Amino acid sequence: MPVVSRFFGILIAMYYNDHEPPHFHAHYGDQKAILSIGDLRVLRGRLSPRALGLVVEWATRHREELLENWERARRGEPLKPIPPLE
Repeated sequence: MPVVSRFFGILIAMYYNDHEPPHFHAHYGDQKAILSIGDLRVLRGRLSPRALGLVVEWATRHREELLENWERARRGEPLKPIPPLE
């Protein structure tokens, strides 16, 4: 699970050769969710409202980097770190 960002105890990861649609994984303690990059909706799992709000705020700011990493993962290339939410 390549982690591309960490902030406030939240890990953001992407997997190589993962299924469509383009998405990322968010982990916060024992909570996990998969969010679509395109519309930032939760595809599977659940995060607390506070954690989900932070993840959506971060992803809104970094959507282009997320899509770039999605394409890199599909090509089997190393993923680039994405700055955390501050």
